[in-house]
Amino acid sequence: MQTRSLGKNVVSELGLGAMGMSGAYGEADRAESIATVHAALDAGVTLIDTGDFYGAGHNEMLLAEALKGRPRDSYQLSVKFGMLLTPNGYAGHDARPEAVKNFVTYSLARLGTDYIDVYRPGRLDPAVPVEETVGAIKELVEAGYVRHLGLSEVNAETIRRAHAVHPVSDLQIEYSLISRAVETEVLPTLCELGIGMTAYGVLSRGLISGHWAADQQKPGDARPLMQPRFAAGNVEHNLTLVEALREVAEAKGCTVAQLAIAWVAAQGENIVPLVGARTRTRLAEALPAAELELTADDLATIEKAVPKGSAKGDRYPAQFMSALGVGN
Repeated sequence: MQTRSLGKNVVSELGLGAMGMSGAYGEADRAESIATVHAALDAGVTLIDTGDFYGAGHNEMLLAEALKGRPRDSYQLSVKFGMLLTPNGYAGHDARPEAVKNFVTYSLARLGTDYIDVYRPGRLDPAVPVEETVGAIKELVEAGYVRHLGLSEVNAETIRRAHAVHPVSDLQIEYSLISRAVETEVLPTLCELGIGMTAYGVLSRGLISGHWAADQQKPGDARPLMQPRFAAGNVEHNLTLVEALREVAEAKGCTVAQLAIAWVAAQGENIVPLVGARTRTRLAEALPAAELELTADDLATIEKAVPKGSAKGDRYPAQFMSALGVGN
């Protein structure tokens, strides 16, 4: 697998997003999750993304088990922090400097590592200037506990303010064929400042993977109930876009998922798509996207099949949209 640069951090051209391995989309098989991490590493994937709030720490401990015995310099851990939890769900954000140092201490212990490669607040804390949060991470970099500073779901102005305090390696933000708000201001800002992007949701939580059905429901999977684009009245329309994309994929000789991932990667050399696979089967389907080259004609055909702004529904429930730096 080839590499790409996220600021000064060189990583594999595809990353593995581990959130789905900790119950986000229903129960996951622990042994299969670990086997999927191993398969990704064996295929040349070096970047693994997690959050200390994924499964209330479960994801970090799972990764510690999966990575045991692997040379520490053979992979890079990207960790988000700051999202507060209660037994009933999310309860806001805490990115105060003292909280940053508390969170990283727990993450280092759960992950069983001496340092984190990329550390980032999961969302902007409206009560704390971003300069203070970044200043705390800068101190962790200087102390050797963190290698690179990252951001997540912030706008162009916040990126500039953070970058003025300490160089930002990459912004993690949702980017897919049906989530393109970053193209207006955020992506040009990243390119101007030499900052990378780790793009999550490249398959829109499975909606544009080519495998989702309108009546699909599994125990513990809240997507049809909580995600507006999966809601009745929206999902049927959105799946017509997937079928249009399927025609393009078939003509290209690839799967819908591969085409959607390759499209994101084709939007800039500083973009690394995160593949949220939690099984080896889904990982095996996604990996060939790294080798899929899209011509200008291919990109035009994809744009015609799934025009910008054509999806129905927000990418998050209404109560979470206000925490995002950019919209849909």
